[in-house]
Amino acid sequence: MKITKSLMGAMALGLASFTSNSAMAAAEIPCNTAKLIVPWAPGGGTHIIFSIFEEIMNKMDGPKIQVVTISGQGGNKGAKEARKAKADGCTLFAIHQSAIVSYLAGRVDFTWDAFDMVAQVTSTPEVIGASADAPWSDFNAMIADAKANPNTIPLGATLGSTSQFMWLLIEDLNPGAKLKYIPFDGTKQRVTALLAGTIKLGTVNIPTAEKNVAQGTLKAYAVAAAERLPQFPDVPTLKELGTDMTYSLDRGIVAPKGTPKDVIEMWSQKIKAAAESPELLAKLKAKGTPVQWVGPDGYAAWFKDTYTAHEKVAIKIGMFKK
Repeated sequence: MKITKSLMGAMALGLASFTSNSAMAAAEIPCNTAKLIVPWAPGGGTHIIFSIFEEIMNKMDGPKIQVVTISGQGGNKGAKEARKAKADGCTLFAIHQSAIVSYLAGRVDFTWDAFDMVAQVTSTPEVIGASADAPWSDFNAMIADAKANPNTIPLGATLGSTSQFMWLLIEDLNPGAKLKYIPFDGTKQRVTALLAGTIKLGTVNIPTAEKNVAQGTLKAYAVAAAERLPQFPDVPTLKELGTDMTYSLDRGIVAPKGTPKDVIEMWSQKIKAAAESPELLAKLKAKGTPVQWVGPDGYAAWFKDTYTAHEKVAIKIGMFKK
């Protein structure tokens, strides 16, 4: 039989499908439903995203997941709980760069490599938000004020998390600019304070920014993406404004250290199948969250590189001493 390129492609596709299905079916875990710990309060961006994954994954064959929020300590309370859980595939943990920043800030004595990587799932650029009554015409006017009057502009952030670290990077790239950090333990509380005008600055997710900017209850000064976002075609990137950086919140799932490799692969492939679901893609698009699935090895490599980049900046600004 002549094997054409199209036939070879079909055979490869079939083999990949067989491999993925086999991986999902082969591993056994001692529970019907695994706990997926989300270490931030209900209603925040991370909780919403993983609740959508929960909904889609639980329509599939095999073990289910249940999102459980364990908030507190800027995500570290849930991280500690996940770290000490049994490595049997019945506990998973939702993670992003805060696992790096919390360690560099000295809030915990472990970081990303205290877990086994399962999969990266999304990558969401940040929006630089300001309250409706913020007095600055644009981002650079705010930076000029932060230089002229250091430590006076109230900024909402979860201390020792990405919501603070991104602003530390902005300060580092704008020497002399210093903001006044007001602590909030979660995105929802921070946005509420921003809407109320209690604070003047904070990072905001895309759907929240889109809704409130349209209503005039928030201002969008910049986006921390490589290019302008379709939701905000008139809002410049930080790079366009002379602050040469991008910053996205890259969310994923990990497991307690020592989880069997076949179990890791089973969950990774199940997450991948959910990430390819048209229903999930549509729901996350509506939330302004691009899906970006990366398997265990690639996710570990990404975390290693990301840690190195964060550590370099943390040392430079005096946050971390190696």
